[in-house]
Amino acid sequence: MWIIGIVVGLIIIYGLIENNKFIKLNNQVKEAFATMDVYLKKRWDLIPNLVEVVKEYNTYEKDTLENVMRLRNTSYEHMSNTTKLEVNNKINYAINVLMAITEKYPELKANDNFKNLSSELLQVENDIANSRKYYNGAVRLYNNKVEMFPSSLVAKVLGYKTQKMFEANSDERNNVKVEL
Repeated sequence: MWIIGIVVGLIIIYGLIENNKFIKLNNQVKEAFATMDVYLKKRWDLIPNLVEVVKEYNTYEKDTLENVMRLRNTSYEHMSNTTKLEVNNKINYAINVLMAITEKYPELKANDNFKNLSSELLQVENDIANSRKYYNGAVRLYNNKVEMFPSSLVAKVLGYKTQKMFEANSDERNNVKVEL
């Protein structure tokens, strides 16, 4: 009888230890997303300034500018993390189109305000790329724990599910095409 008690006790202790590991990994995923979210918000705040500078030089690309601002005007704070990632993918593509369009306007590229905003945007994009790597690494570690035996048994019992990695959408994988 005492052997059964020891086995049950060991199983409970193992479950508690694994639960703590899941909590730690889940918190790392949350931290990684929060870090990425800071940079996404920073870029979010840059967009109106960039669009305004481009508008001064270009009235012909109205559709592109409106698309960027339409995406920007959605309420960022009230979005779920999944929605933030989806909108972010669309904004990435729209910004790439916008930057490609600016190639047609040398006077715009020479504008100091545009240069500063472009430089700041480039830095933010680099920060976003690095934070995506960190986020995906944290998700990979967490998902491995959820899916690998024997911790997968604890994950099922305690309701831990895999998390979605950040992935580039099909638009981001393709080159931006701009009609001249």
